[in-house]
Amino acid sequence: MTDIMQARRRDPDRRQRILEAAASLVAERGYHDVGMIDIGAAAGITGSAIYRHFDGKSDVLVTMFDQVIDDLSSGAARAAESTSEPLQALRSLIQDQLRFVLDDRTLAQVYYHEIASLPAEDRRRLRRKQRLYLEEWVHQLAALRPGASDAELRARVHAAIGAIQSVLRYQSGLAADQLEDVIASAAELVLIGAPKALGLTRSC
Repeated sequence: MTDIMQARRRDPDRRQRILEAAASLVAERGYHDVGMIDIGAAAGITGSAIYRHFDGKSDVLVTMFDQVIDDLSSGAARAAESTSEPLQALRSLIQDQLRFVLDDRTLAQVYYHEIASLPAEDRRRLRRKQRLYLEEWVHQLAALRPGASDAELRARVHAAIGAIQSVLRYQSGLAADQLEDVIASAAELVLIGAPKALGLTRSC
């Protein structure tokens, strides 16, 4: 019995299975209609075993959301470090958002629909992290639109991200690569306008 318990504790995938199971259930039923027993059953463990990894249901949700914003923020940092061209950096930011909403659709839906379910302190902390992430978009866009006001830059960034996230609310019927191209083009248009107006092309 001791050997079995030790093997379970060493299971490196259990924590991630719990997060994935919680994301699927919350996306399907909503946060308040999902219990720890439900999450445990979906993850292949008992509900009480979740407490070895998380303090409670809200901690599962907080951890899930922290991973989302940390991954996006890391991508933004890499984009800023890898190129001195603001347009290329913005395109990398667009692609990261697209990969999130298309490849991790269930998690993305939970993130954008259930953030209000977090405890107030965690919600405020995550909002601060979101603002820092958005600042990278604003910084790169400012280099392409030097005459734009801060309010305009932020409005364009929020509109572009909103265009990307719109795919969470409907089924397009398009192939994944076609949908990605359509949404990326729409987001870029919102950010910088017609490429030729700035002497830019999508081939760079």
